[in-house]
Amino acid sequence: MNTLQSLNPDCAWPVHDRAGIRALETLLQARSLDPLMQQAGLATAQLALAVAPHAQHIWVAAGPGNNGGDGIEAAFHLHQWGKSVAVSLIGQAEELPADAQAAWQRARHAGVPISNTMPIDGLNNLGPKDLIIDALLGIGSTRPLQGPMVPWVQAINQSCAKVLAVDVPTGLDADSGQLSGQTHEFHCVKADHTLTFIAAKAGLFMGHGRDVCGQIWLANLGNSVDLEGPQPVAWLNKGSVRPTKSHASHKGSHGDLAVIGGEADDAGMGMTGAALLAASAALHAGAGRVLLSTLSGQAMDTAPPDLMQRHWQSLELEHLQVVCGCGGGSAVKAALPDVMRRSKQLVLDADGLNAVSQDPRLQGLLRQRAQSHTTVITPHPLEAARLLNSSTSEVQNNRLKAAQNLVNLFECTVVLKGSGTVIAAPGQTPRINTTGNGRLAMGGTGDVLAGLIGARMAQGSSAFEAACMAVAQHGQVADDWPQGWALTASRLARQLA
Repeated sequence: MNTLQSLNPDCAWPVHDRAGIRALETLLQARSLDPLMQQAGLATAQLALAVAPHAQHIWVAAGPGNNGGDGIEAAFHLHQWGKSVAVSLIGQAEELPADAQAAWQRARHAGVPISNTMPIDGLNNLGPKDLIIDALLGIGSTRPLQGPMVPWVQAINQSCAKVLAVDVPTGLDADSGQLSGQTHEFHCVKADHTLTFIAAKAGLFMGHGRDVCGQIWLANLGNSVDLEGPQPVAWLNKGSVRPTKSHASHKGSHGDLAVIGGEADDAGMGMTGAALLAASAALHAGAGRVLLSTLSGQAMDTAPPDLMQRHWQSLELEHLQVVCGCGGGSAVKAALPDVMRRSKQLVLDADGLNAVSQDPRLQGLLRQRAQSHTTVITPHPLEAARLLNSSTSEVQNNRLKAAQNLVNLFECTVVLKGSGTVIAAPGQTPRINTTGNGRLAMGGTGDVLAGLIGARMAQGSSAFEAACMAVAQHGQVADDWPQGWALTASRLARQLA
C-alpha cells in the first residue's frame, strides 16, 4: 500500500543510499502487480493537487530517464482529472527506458500535450498559483548539468510558479547533498516541495539539500520498516525529548559537569567566552552542578553565581562529566593528557580536537579511552578533515562515511556538525538530524551544543542518546526562534530549559 507523509523532525525513517534504493526497488516491484512508476506518478499527481489546488496551468519538465517517466505518469493523471497540463521531454521518446516509454504512450494516447521544447511563452504565463513539476533527473545523476538541462533549470528557478521536484531536485546529489559535479547552485532546481520515493535519501537532509528541497514528502511505494531488504545507511534523528526532574530528585541526581577551556590572553580576556557559553548551556539544560575551569586558572568576574569556578587541576575528573576544548586555544594541549586519562565521560570540542589532530600521542590517548571511558567528539567539517588527514570537500562529499571513519578511528561517539548533522557511534546505525537552520551558523553555537551534550550525559543518557537528543533540541530551538529576534549563542543557551 502506497502512503504519503511529510518528513518532519518527528519522523524516524530509514535512510538508504543509491544501492539500497535500487535493491528496494527490485524487491517492491517483485511484490507489485503494477509498475512502481505508475504508483510514483499517481503519488506525484496527488501531491501536485494538494500543494497547488488552484493551479490553472501545470508544466512537467521531463528528463530522458525513469524520473521523466514518473513526471509523465503524473501528467497523465492530472490530465484525466481535468487539469491543464503540458509536458516537455528532453530527448526522444523511443530512447526512454521501457516503463517510461509506456508512460509516454499512455499520456500521448490520453491527449496530454507532449513536446521536445521548453514552452518559453507558456512559462512566462505561469502565475504564483500554477505549478512546475521537475522530473528532469533523479537519484542516479552525479554529473554536472549539461546541454538543455541548464537553461531548463534556470527557467524553472526564474518562474514565479510553485515547484514540485520528483524524488530529488535536479542537480542535487541524492547521497551527499552536494550539487552534482560541484556545479554552481544556480544549476540546481530550487523546489518548494520534494516528493521522494521508497525511503529517505541522505542528500535531501544534508548540505545544499536543506536549501533546495523545500518541504520534503515521502511516498513509500509499499516499503515499510519491516521489509526484509538492505539495511539503511542511517536513520533520521527523531525530535528531542527533554528530561524531566522528579519531585524527589536533588542536585546530585542530575550529575556534576565541568567545563575546561577558555584560554585567556595577557589582559585576562582571550577566548574565555566560549567556555562560559558551554557552561551556561549545561546549566540551563538542567545539569545538577556545573563547574567552570578556565585554562588560565583565573576566575571570571562575568560568570553568573550559579556556576562554581575551580582550577581544573583540583577537580576529581574521575567522577565528572567533562566538556573540554571550547576556546581552549594552544593552552588546552597541556591539559588534554590528564583530562583524557581521568575524565569519567568527556565531550571533546573545538581546540581540543585541533590539538588531537596535530599530536599522535593525544590520538592514542583518545583511542585508549574506549577501553573504560566514554567520549563524544563534536567536529565541524574542517576539524573532521584535520582528524582524518583529508580535505573538507572529501568530508562534505560523504558525510556519513566521514563520521563512520572517525568512529572507527577513535571508537567513540561522533557528532559531525553542519547542515544535516550526523551522529554516529560504535555499534549504532548513524542518525541524520533534521532540525536547525542557518541561524546557527555563528560563533558560539557549537560551544552551546557541547555543553548541552555534556548535560544530557550528566543526567544519565548514554553518549549516543545524549548526542542525538542534544543535536535535535539544539536545532529545534533555532527552528522555533521568533522572527525579528536576533539569535545569539548566549540567548540560545538560555532557551535550552
